[in-house]
Amino acid sequence: MADVHELPYLTADLPGTGGVLRTLDEDFLVDEQPAYLPSGTGDHVFVRIEKRDMTTRHAVTQIARALGVNERDVGVAGMKDRHAVTRQWISLPPPLTPEAVLAITAPGITILEAARHGNKLKTGHVRANHFVLRVRGAGAGAAARAEAILARLAEPPGAPNWYGEQRFGRDGDNAHKGRELVSGARRFGKDRKLDRLFVSALQSELFNTWLTARIHDGLYRRVLAGDVLHKRAGGMFVCEDPVTDEARLVAGELALTGPMFGDKMRRPTDGSAAAEREAAVLAAAGLEPTAFGKVRALAEGTRRDATIEVANARVTPGETTAEGETFEVGFTLPGGAYATAVMREVMKTVPQRVDDTPEAA
Repeated sequence: MADVHELPYLTADLPGTGGVLRTLDEDFLVDEQPAYLPSGTGDHVFVRIEKRDMTTRHAVTQIARALGVNERDVGVAGMKDRHAVTRQWISLPPPLTPEAVLAITAPGITILEAARHGNKLKTGHVRANHFVLRVRGAGAGAAARAEAILARLAEPPGAPNWYGEQRFGRDGDNAHKGRELVSGARRFGKDRKLDRLFVSALQSELFNTWLTARIHDGLYRRVLAGDVLHKRAGGMFVCEDPVTDEARLVAGELALTGPMFGDKMRRPTDGSAAAEREAAVLAAAGLEPTAFGKVRALAEGTRRDATIEVANARVTPGETTAEGETFEVGFTLPGGAYATAVMREVMKTVPQRVDDTPEAA
């Protein structure tokens, strides 16, 4: 299986900057861009918060306690990092008012704005996340190197959509536990969320393995008959005309998708080269094609874009000290993508610090 520390670089021919990411919480800024803004009317209250040095779950707990509401009634579109300064939206239930929400105080949390809306905020209702990241102790000429790498990653089809080490737990063994659940070697625990986390880590590891093979085999910018493709502004379809669809892929109109294995996952055409590649990933993991049926209630399966659109990229040089250069990078990624997947290409160093939650959502 693909080790998160040994994933290939798409920009291997371009030297990295080196340095350290996220020395301070202020070095990792995330600004969530919601799928829609509050309408100004309705029974629910949408709240934009800024938090630092805490998980989204902890922030929700603090706000719910301050307002005397049940945490289960609080809506969250995406989970954000603990070791960062992040801005995101949550929703609060009736009969709360925007005025009441704006009046509360909680350590580490700032209420930026509040407005009414007609429904609870749902998981995944994130259009994109904008990141501003500071790298310290980089090598000479770091800003210019970062610009060259980001320019390459901004070209269609974009940067590899890796799952970062955050997905696999502090000890890196969540995928192994998930494999044991799927194979039947491990019994389900009392904590359903924890079991789901383990299975999700296995799905993520298998996706990384599939994507690694596409890159190694020169198929990152290629389309095979039977591949499941995603229209950037629409739904998915199975490729029947590789020549036409490959032209659309390199034009940025389509994204190749990889497997997040499960019973309800959309599959490539039976017998196609694309289907054989996905079957090979399962076989290498010692899993039967029907294995995920055992965990159907935890992981139905889906497809994940193999590439990330890197938008609004910029690099700002900073000061140079005895420890090296400091520079700042800004870019926008779609919801569900990891900023560290982009930064590992820029820096070409081992990823820094495992966080409690992904910065991707």
